[in-house]
Order: sequence, then C-alpha cells, then structure tokens
Amino acid sequence: MWRSLTSSEAGRGLAMISPPFLYALVMLAFPMAAVVLFSFWTQDFMALDTTLTLNNYREIAEKPIYFALLQRSLYVSACVTAVTVLLAFPVAYFVSFHVRPDRKSLWLFLITIPFWTSYLIRVFLWKVILGYNGVINTGLINAGLIDAPLTFILYNVNAVIITLAHAFAPFAILPIFVALEKIDRSLLEAAQDLGESRFTTFFRVTLPLAMPGVVAAVLIVFIPTIGDYVTPELMGGAGGKLIANMIQTQFLALNNAPLGAALAIVAMLCVTAIALAFILMNRRWLKGRS
Repeated sequence: MWRSLTSSEAGRGLAMISPPFLYALVMLAFPMAAVVLFSFWTQDFMALDTTLTLNNYREIAEKPIYFALLQRSLYVSACVTAVTVLLAFPVAYFVSFHVRPDRKSLWLFLITIPFWTSYLIRVFLWKVILGYNGVINTGLINAGLIDAPLTFILYNVNAVIITLAHAFAPFAILPIFVALEKIDRSLLEAAQDLGESRFTTFFRVTLPLAMPGVVAAVLIVFIPTIGDYVTPELMGGAGGKLIANMIQTQFLALNNAPLGAALAIVAMLCVTAIALAFILMNRRWLKGRS
C-alpha cells in the first residue's frame, strides 16, 4: 500500500507533508482545542466543574478590568509594531540597497547577534539602562541636562514598549530585507528614466513592492507581543501589566484555569480580527495603486 501511495507524484507529496502535518496537529491543534474546552468550564480553587457554561465569558464582559487590560495590550502591541517596523525599514533598506553584496551576509549576521543571549538577560539589561540610577539617568545627570532621574522610562508602559521594540527588531528587519532583495532594480531605473524622482520612485515603486515584507513584519511583531508577559512583569510595574499577565495570574496564582483560558481565547480572537482587517486593508491599498 505504501509503495502504491508513493508511486505517484501526488502520493509522494502527501507522504512528505504528512509528518509535519501530524506534528502540527498534535502540538498545536490539540492544545488549542483543550484551551477552548477549558474556557467553557468553571473552577473553584481545586474543584473543577466540567459542565459547559458561558460564565467565564460573562465575567470577562462584566468586569471592566479585563477590557482595560486588553485595551492596554492592544495599544502596547500597536505601538511596539509601529516603532519596530518604522525603525526596521531604514535598516533593511540600507542593507539591501547600499551594502555591497559580499558584505550583506555580515550585516545580517550582526543583526541577529541579540539572539545569542537569553531573552530574559536582554530584559534585565534594559532594566539596567532605564533604571532610576541606570545608564540613561546617570549620563543625563552627569551631562547636566537633568537635575533628578527620569521616572517615566521604567516601570510603566513606556519601558515595555522600548524593551519589546528592541527584542523584536530582527524579526521585522529580516522579512523586509527579503522583500527588498526581490525587487528588480531595473524597475527603479525605469521609473527614474520616465521622470520620477528618487522620492516618488520609493513611494510608487519600492514601497508597494516591499509591502509583503512589511505586512509579514507587522504580523510577526504584533501577534507575539500580545502574549508576552515576561517584559510587562519585569519592566511594566503596576501600570504596565498586560492581558498576558492576568492570564498567568489566573492559571498560576488564582488557580482558575478556565477563566485564564477564556481570557486567552478573547485575546486571540481580537488579534485575529485585527490581523485579518490589516491584511484586507493592505490588499485594497495595493489594488488601488495597481
């Protein structure tokens, strides 16, 4: 049977994709289904009631704290995404258009250096940099620019945005760089030969052709930052907690896994809706310019 299945091209293709498909099914689909099922249960400390109910979603809708945390999480993720992509595009553009081909691999190697260290270590380093007696405050005081340490750069939303933007910068640079590398340089030359300036050529040719990389960078940065709880826990303080911190609290501290699962589902649905809306808007924008 196996020989007959692999004798055709379609059968060989099916045989090749079966192992990763089964792996994804076991490692992704089953845990997701378990989270969805948990969200319809209730738990009172150690007593788990498996009766299907909407009480968890009703509690989320009735208590303003959950909506406030979700709203803050979406705001932080949007800010992190905007800052990261806006700073990543010039870097990717410089490497793609202004670095010699034989040195591009070196630049990409340098961009990925932050991955050599633990994510947790990088967060702690930002605490040292942004701290009350950290590098920034000490430097500004020694330079005579401020009289007292700045307090708005640590243990708040600003610190979370700065740290996450640094952590996800390589994830934004690489897909944009790949998209820019695929652009046919003769198209840019043709646009300038037809009278376009470099400025208009960038917005009418380069940017639209690079939009697949920009969209990928936006999604790669926006989606994971919603679920990040380490950075808000260490850098956010009381005013920088996000929905992921509440989910962690429900699972580990309050021993209320069903409510935590319901919060995770709500957050996932919000992120999915925003991501799909962004993709559709980008498609309409590209069609309007074509």
